[in-house]
Amino acid sequence: MPALVESDAKEAALLRAAQEEVALGIDRLFDQWLALPADPRGRLYQAMRHAAIGGGKRLRPLLVRAAGDLFHVDCALSLRAGAAVEAMHVYSLIHDDLPCMDDDDMRRGKPTVHRAFDEATAVLAGDSLHALAFEWLVDPATHTDPFVRSELVRELARAAGPAGMAGGQMMDLAAETADFDLPTVTRLQQLKTGALIGFSVEAGAILARIPAEGRGPLRAYARDIGLAFQIADDILDVEGDEAVAGKALHKDDAAGKATFVTLMGIARAREQAAALVDQAIGHLAAFGEEAALLRAIARYVVERDR
Repeated sequence: MPALVESDAKEAALLRAAQEEVALGIDRLFDQWLALPADPRGRLYQAMRHAAIGGGKRLRPLLVRAAGDLFHVDCALSLRAGAAVEAMHVYSLIHDDLPCMDDDDMRRGKPTVHRAFDEATAVLAGDSLHALAFEWLVDPATHTDPFVRSELVRELARAAGPAGMAGGQMMDLAAETADFDLPTVTRLQQLKTGALIGFSVEAGAILARIPAEGRGPLRAYARDIGLAFQIADDILDVEGDEAVAGKALHKDDAAGKATFVTLMGIARAREQAAALVDQAIGHLAAFGEEAALLRAIARYVVERDR
């Protein structure tokens, strides 16, 4: 087998194993942390479990794990931090699916929370997962160093708020009635999707106590795969299979929103995504073989079918 093919096969096997391990670990933690209480809050916990357990790519906790592996972070700590960022991500999906936002009926191959339960419960489920993400990060079980826990909380808050995910969602809502050019769409996606991906990568380094000035290559990697991920999403929205994706497709086009595909065309968008992946992998050159999982994730974000 040629060396390059053998290397690709090893990275693919590494990715599959890590995906399975992280997915099982995240589900186990959610099952433990979202145990049903024996009181009237039960419906709220059922809604959170419906949204959080099972399904999804678990990309963000996988990135926490992969970045943590670079610095030999205990996998149990990476998993806890990954569960917190996944809770934040799931909260955003619950709220994004509401009638006042994107009004979706399916998510991860099952009814959205407001369809399976009701709108009020969906709002509270999202609010609760948002709060729990920070509660889990400040738990000493996530890291013994209070300064590490504080930095994790600060960076997740920044990634989720108006300078990150929420700000990007506001831009996305505005996109329905505005003509956005490519730089504006790029900025939108850097906030809405990229900020939480960026936090996920940086969290692994924070757990290892790597100072901010030493995280430049990881930030650059995260920036590039975040954009590549969204370009791939835009391509899937045009060419994908709803049964495989587990959600409605073609909604951006129906809403008249500018996307990477509408602004660049399929062929150029695909080329740009591939170039971003190559660039992201280039940022990892100094890490050698220990970055194999991060490299595999970079390739996965543009090769996936959901």
